[in-house]
Amino acid sequence: MKKIILSFIAVCLVSISFSQSTSLKKRPTLGVNFFLKDFATPDKLGSNSLGTVIRDGAWSKPKNMTPGFGIQYLNGINDNVDFMANLGGSFLKYPFLYKSGVATSTTDKFLLETDANLNLKLLTDNYFAVPYLSVGAGISMYGGTYFAAYLPVGTGMQFNLGDETFVNLQFSYHLKVTDFSNYNFHYSLGISSPIFDKKEVVVVAPPPPPVVVVAPPKDTDGDGIPDNLDKCPTVPGVARYQGCPIPDTDGDGINDENDKCPTVKGVARYQGCPIPDTDKDGINDEEDKCPTVPGLARYQGCPIPDTDGDGVNDEEDKCPTEKGPASNHGCPELKDFNFKAENVQFLTGSAELTKIAKLELDKGATILTQHPSLNVAVEGYTDNAGKPDKNKILSQKRADAVKAYLVKKGINDTRITATGFGDANPVGDNKTAKGRTANRRVDFKIKQ
Repeated sequence: MKKIILSFIAVCLVSISFSQSTSLKKRPTLGVNFFLKDFATPDKLGSNSLGTVIRDGAWSKPKNMTPGFGIQYLNGINDNVDFMANLGGSFLKYPFLYKSGVATSTTDKFLLETDANLNLKLLTDNYFAVPYLSVGAGISMYGGTYFAAYLPVGTGMQFNLGDETFVNLQFSYHLKVTDFSNYNFHYSLGISSPIFDKKEVVVVAPPPPPVVVVAPPKDTDGDGIPDNLDKCPTVPGVARYQGCPIPDTDGDGINDENDKCPTVKGVARYQGCPIPDTDKDGINDEEDKCPTVPGLARYQGCPIPDTDGDGVNDEEDKCPTEKGPASNHGCPELKDFNFKAENVQFLTGSAELTKIAKLELDKGATILTQHPSLNVAVEGYTDNAGKPDKNKILSQKRADAVKAYLVKKGINDTRITATGFGDANPVGDNKTAKGRTANRRVDFKIKQ
């Protein structure tokens, strides 16, 4: 960690040493890049925490990623924002998601991706090293058959090699938008240079100043101050302002002698000062429903509400009328109602519920009846005995069996989703009878 911090400081010092006094807007630039695509790590992060993936060393190695090549076009919108377009291709077995209904190809096929992005640079191109954030939208074509959309978001570092030639090191996360796309990490290294030579700016010397003819002293505005001493000879003024009227520096219609905030526009009822904003939230007190508490304009100056009082505001709370922990997006967990999901077990190789499982599901039905705003996602699992494809089918039957039991107990079937995941995500050791029993389970996730 110390080496990383020292390296970052060194890059900043080098960047400062290469900086110039003038700003720079990137000219039309064309580049090539090499990239690696990683589908495995996002899949692991989807079922495990970031800390678990890092701790277990489960992050994919470069040799397990798919390489590809692409071209880039960049053009500066202003000093700190660049437009970037990418076109890249690679050969791979595309890992379609299960719900897409398309099986992973058994042979490598060509994947073509193109996207448009905005790069938000923290420094201008005058610096040697420029960190930036990137966001955009893109489309892909796989095997000439499957078309999809995705959203690339990420970060990068641009290095200035001189003569407006840049090396770009970029990391982006391609977010799934349509069914035939999948989440993946995209690592890219490229080099780019301007398409056209820089035009030389011809500086034209300004014309010589006109000859000023000094008129005889007179008092055009009749304020008693001769024009040769009057800073405002056509506007009546006072001597203490050299013949000009009392100034209104901020242009709010209240002269500086009566204005308690002479450099900031205000209103007469506040003696030339702006309407106050006591809580400094950008909404003045006259329009702020909560003038002493910082808030947002869409809530008339009040903070985002927390209807159920669980500490998760309504905009982030997926169950705004039911208390729940932030770890579950504000939704309650069945275990909060003394429901024990681990008691919902099945006989080996079967979707038949045990007696204990039925008793526990009776409790679950009561909970859902008492809380009609809550919905539940039922996830079925098996142990690793048997073939994976049959386990997948069995796990779906187990999830369906739980849903059917709850519906039988009076719960509307639209409130329950059932999905089978086979022998994935074991909670026990499949080498022991106890562990296999634990893995023949159903997990419950509350949603609204």
